[in-house]
Amino acid sequence: MLCPCGSDRAYSHCCLAVILAEKSATSPEQLMRSRYSAYAKKNAQYIYLTYATSSQAEQLIEDIEQWAEQTQWLKLVIHHSSDYQKDLANNNNAQVEFSAFYQYQGQLWQMRERSNFVVEQGNWRYLDGEVSDSNELAKPKRNELCFCGSNKKFKQCCAKSF
Repeated sequence: MLCPCGSDRAYSHCCLAVILAEKSATSPEQLMRSRYSAYAKKNAQYIYLTYATSSQAEQLIEDIEQWAEQTQWLKLVIHHSSDYQKDLANNNNAQVEFSAFYQYQGQLWQMRERSNFVVEQGNWRYLDGEVSDSNELAKPKRNELCFCGSNKKFKQCCAKSF
């Protein structure tokens, strides 16, 4: 099974090792991808643990679980990752800008966010993010290519989820 993060690698050889803490995320983008995969796999504990310490106080695992249960994550697109080594040298937060496509309450949505990441105790952590767009999308027609990138017709792919 391919990784939910959109890489062309198997989940077991991509985000799973980071989620299971068998290895650490080596970049903000890798942490972002693993957090997206954790949402897709409904792993609220991992999502909570990857928040920066200052941000964890604002989060409840129960809220993360509820959001993950109500949402079906369909596609992740990374638009930009900052030069995190340069950012850290200048005491700036590293950033990843992405779009996430998901189904919520029977509707298709796209959210675009610029996320900030910091290093705490040698590990990348999600600090916060600014959502620049959150739009309900029109559901593709049955014979159109599915938006998820599978190269299948919508009726043979994500339509089963709606």
